[in-house]
Amino acid sequence: MYVTSCLNNQCYFASPNGGSISNGKRGSISPVYAPKAPEPIITISEVTVGSPGNLMCVAGSEGSGKTNFLGGILSGSIKPLGKTIDTLGTTVKENLEKRAVLLYDTEQSEFQLYKNLTYILKRSGIDRPPPWFKAFCLVGISRNERMDLILESMDRFYYEHGGIHLMVIDGIADLLGGVNDEESSVKLIEELFRLAAIYNTCIICVVHMAPSGMKLRGHLGSEVQRKAAGILLVEKDENNNSSVVKALKVRDGSPHDVPLVQFGWDTKEGRHVYLGEKSKEESQTRKLNDLFGVAQEIFADKANLTTAELTLAIMEAMDIKDRQARTYIKIMKENNIIEKNPMNSAEFRKVSLPF
Repeated sequence: MYVTSCLNNQCYFASPNGGSISNGKRGSISPVYAPKAPEPIITISEVTVGSPGNLMCVAGSEGSGKTNFLGGILSGSIKPLGKTIDTLGTTVKENLEKRAVLLYDTEQSEFQLYKNLTYILKRSGIDRPPPWFKAFCLVGISRNERMDLILESMDRFYYEHGGIHLMVIDGIADLLGGVNDEESSVKLIEELFRLAAIYNTCIICVVHMAPSGMKLRGHLGSEVQRKAAGILLVEKDENNNSSVVKALKVRDGSPHDVPLVQFGWDTKEGRHVYLGEKSKEESQTRKLNDLFGVAQEIFADKANLTTAELTLAIMEAMDIKDRQARTYIKIMKENNIIEKNPMNSAEFRKVSLPF
């Protein structure tokens, strides 16, 4: 299979299986002809979290509401054109060309997946799934065979339906022997990233959080955190029996530009519904709590850091640019999370809590 890209009547041909480029070097990009910016597939409050050619991640612990949140996104991608539905705080690009929408589930039983699909159809306002919506239960398939099935079905439905609008893998950890297998984790994420580019689609990967709640689990999580263009965390809010979605990473800008959105069960509707955004005060509290957690992690091994060291550590911990990291240093300082070292003004240290 060959992928073709044409810009201003100049065409480039690439083989995803390692073939040669027929016009120029393999993988080269012309600085003269700018590629067309991809139209977002999934946004929250006009901030892009999922776009063609990229990986998006949805993370959370068991029972946090990840599956219901994914159902809202999938509903938005298969609903009848022009119909307005509740997509749980997200805006999903309409599937005008009726391209394939694919769901691969490695965690749920066939019966549970059937119940989830029924929920998705009901939310979409349709009785039967469209022919271009395909769901696969991979629980009964060996781990070694799961990726082969994904590759074969992607290729088939790409050609049958003129492209892939959106793809979800609910449980990418179950494509590996273990989340701490570094070599396999790197290969898997590189392969998924390659597939997203080849098929010009957004691949949503579902993973679990580490116990700290600040990072994705294992080497697999580290690779996802590095490669994904958008990462959303779904958490359970026990205070009002709802789920909260917050951005951990967005490609352009700060994740704190994305408001905290809430959804929960509505007995009258018989399904989960969007409950609106958290207040600015709650969003600010979330930001400070996140920054406090980052500071705790960064200063755990070294008590004092120079500005350059602290900037780099924040960039790596939060996967952000240096300018945003410097902004967060200022916020940390203003809110007594960190302070200058009185013995060396060129260094920062974490503020000690009073006892």
